Amino acid sequence: MNSTIRERIQQNKSKKSSQNKIETIMPMLFLLMASISILVTVGIVFTLFSETLLFFSEVSFIDFITGTEWYPFFGNNPSFGIWPLLSGTFTIAAIAMLVSIPIGLAAAIYLSEYASDQNRKVLKPILEVLAGVPTVVYGLFALTFVTPLLQTFVTDLPIFNALSPGIVVGIMIIPQIASLSQEAMNAVPQSMRDGALALGATRLEVALKIVIPGSLSGIISSLVLGLSRAIGETMIVATAAGSTPNLGFTPTESIQTMTSYIVQVSMGDATYGSTIYYSIYAVGMTLFLFTLAMNLFANHISQKYREVY
Repeated sequence: MNSTIRERIQQNKSKKSSQNKIETIMPMLFLLMASISILVTVGIVFTLFSETLLFFSEVSFIDFITGTEWYPFFGNNPSFGIWPLLSGTFTIAAIAMLVSIPIGLAAAIYLSEYASDQNRKVLKPILEVLAGVPTVVYGLFALTFVTPLLQTFVTDLPIFNALSPGIVVGIMIIPQIASLSQEAMNAVPQSMRDGALALGATRLEVALKIVIPGSLSGIISSLVLGLSRAIGETMIVATAAGSTPNLGFTPTESIQTMTSYIVQVSMGDATYGSTIYYSIYAVGMTLFLFTLAMNLFANHISQKYREVY
């Protein structure tokens, strides 16, 4: 009997020793994983910054941020004014948000306030599948289906335009806006809904006057993150928007965005080490700063208007 007790005591000591080792190793492993992600981010920023400095050693920074013409392939007289690429990017993003905001918020309200559990189980996976479609497929969809469809209404619409990819980018970010907004709405306590209903409010009034104000920080964050996704979209605009860097906000014309220009040059249109080659890093840094600003703004809004329940 004493030997049995000793064996059990020894087994317990072994288990505790193993647990202590795991408790010591796991925090170090988690720290390593977190450090890797931080180091990768630092490496990306360092690469963008260092290569961008090489570009600005050959091109004036003032001309870059104030110029209204972007013609890097014009032989001995290239122009590197970023505004045509910015206008193309913002045009796509504006059209995308006009499409995604009403549909995404309507979907979130329906899933959160109106859908039964059975309907929610069906619709939620459909949204997730829509979010998983490769962007190159969206680009081909915009080029071969949406553009011909729009040409039946706008007869002089060229094959490459901003309207078609803008609409499809909006469709692409609907799941993100709907999902994040629904999660924010679900965080509103049920007691607030029940109280409003007890006072005679309709379900629509509850959704518009109770749930949306109560989840406003999460909704705004989802919209800003969706905008960041629209600004950074690549394959859809590279496939269906064309490659004409026009300054303006005309959706029926061919345009070029920052991301589509990066794709164009990366495909081998520029010699390694040339000014055109380094220009993609300057454009990439501009895009990085815009998306960083969007994310910081979303975080600020989320913290400012966060409701504590």
